[in-house]
Amino acid sequence: MSLESSLREIFKGEILSDTKTLSAYSHDASLCTVMPALVGYPKNSHDIQAIVKYISDHKAEDKSLSIAVRSAGTCMAGGSLSESIVLDVMKYMHGVESIKKMTAIVLPGTFYRDFEVETLKQNLILPCYTASKNICAIGGMIGNNCAGEKTLRYGKMENFIESLDVVFSDGIEYAVKPLTKTELDSKIAQNDFEGNIYKGVWDIVIQNKELLAKAKPKVSKNSAGYYLWNVWDDHAQIFDLTKLIVGSQGTLGIVTKANLRLVPVQSKSKLFVIFLRDLTKLSELVNKVLDLKPDSLESYDDATMKLAVKFFPEMLQSMKASNFLKLIFSFIPEALMMATGGLPKLILLVEFTGDNEKEIDAKMKMLEQVVKPFGFKTHIAKSPADSEKYWTIRRESFNLLRKHVAGRRTAPFIEDIIVNPEHMPEFLPKIRAILDSYNLVYTIAGHAGNGNFHIIPLMDMKDHKNVDVIMEVGEKVYDLVVSYGGSITAEHNDGIVRSPYLPKMFSPEVLMLFRKTKDLFDPKGILNPGKKVGTTLDYFKRHITVE
Repeated sequence: MSLESSLREIFKGEILSDTKTLSAYSHDASLCTVMPALVGYPKNSHDIQAIVKYISDHKAEDKSLSIAVRSAGTCMAGGSLSESIVLDVMKYMHGVESIKKMTAIVLPGTFYRDFEVETLKQNLILPCYTASKNICAIGGMIGNNCAGEKTLRYGKMENFIESLDVVFSDGIEYAVKPLTKTELDSKIAQNDFEGNIYKGVWDIVIQNKELLAKAKPKVSKNSAGYYLWNVWDDHAQIFDLTKLIVGSQGTLGIVTKANLRLVPVQSKSKLFVIFLRDLTKLSELVNKVLDLKPDSLESYDDATMKLAVKFFPEMLQSMKASNFLKLIFSFIPEALMMATGGLPKLILLVEFTGDNEKEIDAKMKMLEQVVKPFGFKTHIAKSPADSEKYWTIRRESFNLLRKHVAGRRTAPFIEDIIVNPEHMPEFLPKIRAILDSYNLVYTIAGHAGNGNFHIIPLMDMKDHKNVDVIMEVGEKVYDLVVSYGGSITAEHNDGIVRSPYLPKMFSPEVLMLFRKTKDLFDPKGILNPGKKVGTTLDYFKRHITVE
């Protein structure tokens, strides 16, 4: 009996193997193409448990068997691509089960945009949403440990997990949540598959406490590697395995349900825009702005602004404006500024939110005083629509770039680097020098408050020489990032694209702990293999999409 026929007997959902379906699931938003053998649409957690158990039982007979779970397919790192079985949770495993007491229980195939509609009905929000919140899903947000505009204040997805339902590689679903030391001891005493995972992780984090503390990236957010340094809170005496599951890209277990902590929506916000002619005082300015504790400190560069100007009518269409004429006129001050002083090198967006408008206004006045000595031109948004025009430029640059450069495609492979903000004046010119030496077309946007930048080149992938360019630029950029103590991925995670570069960030001893962690959870290697551990540069290179 074929694998497909065997799976149909234990699986209530759909199993497909036609060429069109397999081709659709051979790529995501990354540079890579990997053709799967089968695609499944699980009806529920029972389907996932059944297929995991089947693959575990038959792995010895067919070593190629494995499972990768996919939600919205927007990963830029190839996190859900697989040569074996891809399970798509979007078709059936979606919906919000409940929202109460500042928490929400939600299924992994739920679009964030749909989830937000429900949370906003109760004046609540999950604040770690991404800039791509209209197209991403909860499962992927958990798998990648997502972050976005509000991360400066609220942190990443890992900070909003109350508990997770997770299918481990034995095919059984477990509730994973923070445990006291007494509760942990009880888990370990079970002496079964689950208990052995808890014991193994406990031993790793305790026996290697100093090594892991040293290995933890010294930046405000990181999605590289396994977050072993976050599992045990010595001060609170809490052991939290969700800190390891989040950001693991389905390599340790498959999340079937999430209980997420929400925060109240704050009713008022104001945006302060700063136009930087040069970057020499960038870190000094950013650090002074951060002292005022803004909710967001975002940025985009002159290339992004040029793109917005070039395709201005299309960008306007993406805005939800009731009065387009008024919106167009709202850009006149910036147009005059640019006509007289040229395009700024970088635009900073500083947003304050709260429920007290007087307090927000006071912070805006303090910010004016902070910025004034620098001599940069500034603008205070007069209305929500005025603010939205800047946020639209920040969010839409990638789509505009992708659609309008003929003969080229977006090539996200260095799009998620992070260094501490103090290094930005030196770091950004060096990054641009590397990219310019290859004559690449690109934009730079990102989270200036964190020093996290999204650099998206556009490349002609009909020219096979660009595969070598990608490999060369990746090496140079990641070497530079590590030389400044940064992380090669702040939000988008490792996947196929960045896993091979983890030795640049972590020592052989730490990489061995990552391997040991993977083997604890997944001794047969059936859960999304080749991500985090076990991927080579050659594999990445061979699977870069060429036309």
